[in-house]
Amino acid sequence: MSPKPLELFHRLDEPRSARVRRWVVDHGLLEVVRFRNVVYPEAASDFAARGGAETPALWDGERLFTGAELIVARLQAVLDIGRS
Repeated sequence: MSPKPLELFHRLDEPRSARVRRWVVDHGLLEVVRFRNVVYPEAASDFAARGGAETPALWDGERLFTGAELIVARLQAVLDIGRS
């Protein structure tokens, strides 16, 4: 679907992150979106290197999208591109 890797930086105990994870699952994007829990040092380091501060956030290979609504909109665009 998307030629660029998609990484979802999230926290398990955060309702906003849960909403986005659920959206990814419900829309069959598990093969496209890699979940990265920022409680782990490697994910936290990668998140910080991409300019991350708040979760959830989605890295599309070029830009970091922060906030559930913006992430869902970006993922919807991935789905739309995949249909064409």
